[in-house]
Amino acid sequence: MARATWNGVVIAESDDVEIVEGNVYFPASAVKREHIQPSEHHTVCSWKGDCSYYDVVVGADVNRDAAWVYRDPKPAAANIRGRIAFWRGVQVER
Repeated sequence: MARATWNGVVIAESDDVEIVEGNVYFPASAVKREHIQPSEHHTVCSWKGDCSYYDVVVGADVNRDAAWVYRDPKPAAANIRGRIAFWRGVQVER
């Protein structure tokens, strides 16, 4: 079971994850929506495509752009379509 936590709170948990470039991608349904908020930040990866970010929120604490998603990735990254990954201090255990 993979688990993502921040500030002692479980943000996501699932047995169904994809690993790409060392990052653990959780199904969107495994992420607790009360702990993520859409961010205005976006980037582009040459082989995965357009990336959108979320802020991770626990109580009054906000970890800006600490989660990301490829909603419509390029074909080479189809396995992570709509899945959410974490960084910036979010602890991910597998």
